[in-house]
Amino acid sequence: MSRSISWLALALASAALASPAAAASDGRPAVPDAVIAAQRAALAAATAGAGFGPQAPRDLAATAGSNARVFSTSPEATEMALCDIHFHESAEHKGGEFTTYAGNGDGKGYGTGYRYDGKLTEAELAPFDGKVGATGHGELVPGDTIEIHFVHSTAQATLGNSLGTCLSDAIGNPQLRVETVVGVLVNDPKAADFTTMAKIETIDGRNQVPNLPADLGTPVIYAGSTTGPGYNEKGSPFQVTWSVRPKVVKIDIASVGRWLADNPFDERYAHGVRNLVVNPDLLSPIGN
Repeated sequence: MSRSISWLALALASAALASPAAAASDGRPAVPDAVIAAQRAALAAATAGAGFGPQAPRDLAATAGSNARVFSTSPEATEMALCDIHFHESAEHKGGEFTTYAGNGDGKGYGTGYRYDGKLTEAELAPFDGKVGATGHGELVPGDTIEIHFVHSTAQATLGNSLGTCLSDAIGNPQLRVETVVGVLVNDPKAADFTTMAKIETIDGRNQVPNLPADLGTPVIYAGSTTGPGYNEKGSPFQVTWSVRPKVVKIDIASVGRWLADNPFDERYAHGVRNLVVNPDLLSPIGN
């Protein structure tokens, strides 16, 4: 029996035996463990033998992986063009200072993911006077963790909403890189200003974000894919070099609200998260 079939059998068995889950940490109803196990089994079935490359997100501390697809690490972000900025509610990755599981969530990417492990003061957690990123899934509040994706491309990319702005008719296979920052939202105007962090400047003819935090530890670099809950049960076909900072920055929630109200990407809310990818056949090895 091949490794892929063995892992699929294990995932199916886990789905059948999984127990009900507790409520998500934010109080929203959470689907039982069996739902997440079934999604992982569906992902394994959909990708087995199909030639998909390594996937994301992942546990950054689990460095093993056996995916056979290989692609080159992208250039540094400073040699590429920024094409998209968006963020997810809770961290999609697990690692560093964000290893606290938020719960299974609704099975569609909300109420799940990973949260900041540290403690915040009462003042930092004080209710914010206003709504930030409000949707049918709720809104962002002090204490929430977000994972911010600064997407770069080797194509002559433009700024706009969706991955399409990172691609080009002139280059059929541009390299993609995601500079990743995990933040925790606080009610503190002295915390990091997201509008400053996400400020775009033209440097050497390319769109850049020169104000990314430089004090969040050595990024973990690995080969993966695009993310989002739409890929919970199917493989992403896009190859992405990930650069994930292991420490968490405190971000003023008011600044996030200002950015959502006025940004060139038409971003108005936090996106849901993809289930953590745990199947070794869908993971690349992380080097030293």
